[in-house]
Amino acid sequence: MIPDPVPGLLARATQLLEQQFASLPSFVPLADPQDFDRVLEVVARRLGDNYPYFHPLYAGQMLKPPHPAARVAYALAMTINPNNHARDGGRASSEMEIEAVREIALMFGWSEFLGHLTSSGTLANLEALWVAGLSAPGKRIVGSEQAHYTHNRISAVLKLPFTPIAADSRGRMNLEALEAELRKGDVGTVVVTLGTTAIGAVDPLDQICALRERHHFRIHVDAAYGGYFRLIADSLDESAKGAFASIGLADSIVVDPHKHGLQPYGCGCILFRDPSVGRFYKHDSPYTYFTSRELHLGEISLECSRAGASAVALWATQRLLPLIPGGEFARGLAQGRSAALNLYRRLARHIRFQPLAAGPPELDIVVWKLNAESPHAASDLAQRVFAACATRDLHLALVELPLAWFQGPAGARQPGEGSGKANIPTVTCLRSVLMKPEHEAWMDRIWERLTGATAEVLEG
Repeated sequence: MIPDPVPGLLARATQLLEQQFASLPSFVPLADPQDFDRVLEVVARRLGDNYPYFHPLYAGQMLKPPHPAARVAYALAMTINPNNHARDGGRASSEMEIEAVREIALMFGWSEFLGHLTSSGTLANLEALWVAGLSAPGKRIVGSEQAHYTHNRISAVLKLPFTPIAADSRGRMNLEALEAELRKGDVGTVVVTLGTTAIGAVDPLDQICALRERHHFRIHVDAAYGGYFRLIADSLDESAKGAFASIGLADSIVVDPHKHGLQPYGCGCILFRDPSVGRFYKHDSPYTYFTSRELHLGEISLECSRAGASAVALWATQRLLPLIPGGEFARGLAQGRSAALNLYRRLARHIRFQPLAAGPPELDIVVWKLNAESPHAASDLAQRVFAACATRDLHLALVELPLAWFQGPAGARQPGEGSGKANIPTVTCLRSVLMKPEHEAWMDRIWERLTGATAEVLEG
């Protein structure tokens, strides 16, 4: 393995941090370090029972290693263990959160907004739909059937009715099906996904914004996975480019820095275009947090205790890698997308593979099925190739998708067919998330292992 720079950087930074508190009287911590080495040795061995998420040959799920700057800053902050619920618990880290979140909002074109970090994208989406329900009481939430399953679950928790909208053959929300629901007059919020978790599909946000002019609803953009592609939107296809160009028109946006943002888990972010939604968070704390007269982050968050270390790590990463088009961070996104397009082209030329009929991936997720005499046989082959790849240290993922998505636009579901999945033929496919910049340089080796594993399965 390549030498890890983090231990040396952390040691130097820790020494500098200790100097900031050098004026305090010394004391002996109660923690006894005598067994630390023994316990940490066991921990290290236990952690070896994992897939190599950090390596370019891991190309399965949405797992991207945090940047060394984030790792060092997070570990350094844990020396203090700040709590960003209030400035009393995290004075410096609260300021760093405010600054880091402002930079994310500016990436989407917002200078006036209300927002903060969360412990996950799920919590961020929960806050968005909570505000949506309070802003349009009694009205429905709708979103693509390819939207993340947590939207349906969150709506149930909030006791808000949720209706799934049919997707087209590219995995994007079907506009005719959406408008059919909007005509009923009881839709309060449309959840628009920019980067679905299955195939990275980008809902047509620009066209949905046009529908809002006629039907008057809130738009919540779930860009937990795809939000950072705003920085390279000009390199995307026309449909995705149009969607990202309209993201500033949304009422709320969720993005997960712990996905493409190079952060440790968990670090989500919720943004509201209208700062006045802060009125929904208003509360009185009867016992703490009176030493600061400034608004603290706990007053605009459903969560109370939150890791200040997450804010410190994000701030440090964005200071090193600014969120600007053409910058080093944006180039990393472009490299992952380049790898995805490369893999797609290879799959499309191979006799044994069939990528989605609709065309190249919109972001950096590639899905393909095995050619076989039946969907059942193709699904079985996918399972076997998946396992054979793992023996070659290539780790992919599996996903079940409508068979029609591999049969061209003519096979796409029609708007009136509804979204019940029981009657829709499906096939198990292989899926690769190429979100690491290193995937671009490793594509030849990834392809060699994939085709070798496939040949082994077919010849066996």
